[in-house]
Amino acid sequence: MALVTDLQPAALRRAYSRFPSGIAALCAVVDGQPQGIVASSFTVGVSMDPPLVMFAVQNTSRTWPVLRPAARIGVSILGSEHEGICKQIASKSGDRFAGLNLHTDESGSLFLDRAALWLECSVENEVPAGDHSVVLLRVHGHASHDDAHEPLVFHGSAFRHLSVAEFA
Repeated sequence: MALVTDLQPAALRRAYSRFPSGIAALCAVVDGQPQGIVASSFTVGVSMDPPLVMFAVQNTSRTWPVLRPAARIGVSILGSEHEGICKQIASKSGDRFAGLNLHTDESGSLFLDRAALWLECSVENEVPAGDHSVVLLRVHGHASHDDAHEPLVFHGSAFRHLSVAEFA
């Protein structure tokens, strides 16, 4: 097998699409308005002590500079029925939160109903990484909903759903 040396963005996107990932909506109420971004680069288990997770955000994001100063950010790992919601929050126009069932608390964290996992986080550190920044988030609380909602998966540039293999 010969390695492909084409490192142009389109070729890298195709290559990276072979790695399945969950999708996280990172949301908070900022100045009385819901704000949020969607990340397929979200990673859990970066550190257990202190509890850290991370994601990468494009340097060109217009929403991250608005969301970044929030005291707490609600991370919702999107559930299998959130495909349309993912597209809605990721859109660049319109009311990205219209009609969504949202939960918030006094910290301003904003969570999506029927998510596979909720994490309440704060920004711990941000590290420049080429055309992105890697953002470390400190986890302050979590809720897994007792496996009631399967996660949505992004693989091969498409949304996928998990299925459990049955063994005889």
